[in-house]
Amino acid sequence: MFEIIRKTTASAKNDLLAGMTVSLAMIPEVVAFAFVARIDPLVALSGAFIIGLISAIFGGRPGLISGAAGAVAVIFVHLISEGHAKGMAFDTPIENMGYFYLLAAVVLMGLIQILSGVFKLGKFIRLIPHPVMLGFVNGLAIVIFWAQIKMFTHKHLEVAADGLKSYVDVWMTGPELFTMIGLVVFTMAVILLLPKLTTKLPAALTAILITTIVVIVADLDVSTVGSYIREGGGDGLKGKFPTPNTDLWANLPFNLDTLKFILPYAFLAASVGLIESLMTMNLVDELTETRGNGNKECIAQGAGNMLSGLFGGTGGCGMIGQTVININSGGRGRLSGVTMAVTLLIFILFADKYIEQVPIAALIGVMFIMVMETFAWSSLRILNKIPISDAVVLIVVSAVTVIFDLAIAVFVGVIISALVFSWQSAKRISARKRRIEEEDKAIYEIWGPLFFGSTKEFNEKFDIKADPTNIEIDFLESRVTDISGVEAITTLIEKYMKVEKNVTLKHLSEDCIKLIVKADAGLEKNIIKDIDDPRYYVAANPAKFE
Repeated sequence: MFEIIRKTTASAKNDLLAGMTVSLAMIPEVVAFAFVARIDPLVALSGAFIIGLISAIFGGRPGLISGAAGAVAVIFVHLISEGHAKGMAFDTPIENMGYFYLLAAVVLMGLIQILSGVFKLGKFIRLIPHPVMLGFVNGLAIVIFWAQIKMFTHKHLEVAADGLKSYVDVWMTGPELFTMIGLVVFTMAVILLLPKLTTKLPAALTAILITTIVVIVADLDVSTVGSYIREGGGDGLKGKFPTPNTDLWANLPFNLDTLKFILPYAFLAASVGLIESLMTMNLVDELTETRGNGNKECIAQGAGNMLSGLFGGTGGCGMIGQTVININSGGRGRLSGVTMAVTLLIFILFADKYIEQVPIAALIGVMFIMVMETFAWSSLRILNKIPISDAVVLIVVSAVTVIFDLAIAVFVGVIISALVFSWQSAKRISARKRRIEEEDKAIYEIWGPLFFGSTKEFNEKFDIKADPTNIEIDFLESRVTDISGVEAITTLIEKYMKVEKNVTLKHLSEDCIKLIVKADAGLEKNIIKDIDDPRYYVAANPAKFE
């Protein structure tokens, strides 16, 4: 009993400290994504709190951290700008209309995700090949690394000849750059060396606190969370508790035009959000050697997004960077995600002045360590040892993730893997021919799957003109998997019938028989069902022998 209590207490402590660490690392990333989407940072932070809390409590993967992610934010950029234009074109112009369209799209996004979980679409994430997973992890690590590199800039106001003002990113130089690099290296050193001295203190959180104290005591003029927000046009972190956004219902026109406008964005955001969340769930499964529930995670992500939209927050999903920080900091249970969300809310409501003093360099150091631990370095060692097709998939998915988008990268990787599998499976089909002279019969024993990719090779195995009167095709070591396979059999039988030869199909499994008869009922007479062969029953219905 005391051992159970001790372990529970230790786990709770790890979850609490990990959640606090993640909340600090969450702020600059969420704020940066808010600037990308051109929305108020507090809108993104509110969304991160709501989505993070709901998914932590009800999600299918304890330890997974969710929030307002960049993959989703990018999708809504065009919707917001177009929404503003549509609002100004109304008979009674409405300012900031893009924001209301955004909230409606986030609610619809959540509904689509809930339906995905209800119809158990989350299980399809298990079909993603391992090379795609490695490419996803490597590509995302590179994206996160480059996002941190961009933090070595500051906003510079430029005034054009016509008086138009704009902010551009200018790279740091001189003492400012060296100070930033020094603080980043110092933070990383604390994270790497502290565990060698003691494991009782969370390395990442301790490093952030020590670096912040050093900056304050030394009165260093460096970029902080507060200055970063204000450079982007924000007023600071100070906010209020999220409440239902009544302006959404007052300003949003509920008609078919609105649905047609927000549906494509909502569907794409829902797809990207689920892919990133479920891929992150798979990664946590591997790191913790446990198994999450994909369908449950879909429903929780959807519920979180729906509530976020209703309460005035933006959309989000599982965040791999913050999740890895959480896992590496000892966060394994739901309490870590709840702590992250509640701590984030406390920062917004009561501790904004303190959090704004945290130097950006400290958070960059934490993210750099996370990138080092996220990147699958083993994939570089095995590139020349795995099949060329797997190596190509890994590299392509990594590149597409960096250049375009995570969802596109996963789709491309799965498609390439599927095409490679189809090509290889098509080459595996073979046939052995035996002739029984006394029965005027030829038996073709088929090996390998008969599907759209192997129909050509299947047809080439038969010698219609030279074969005897009776033909038996034995499928004991083969399966008919799709309508293309059925069509190949139908065409073959018709060719034999034209030269007055009989064809019978033997050892077809029960599901293959159903597929064939449903597609072409006339083929049932060609199928031999009463077979006294124990091998056939094992192949056709293994349950009979369980």
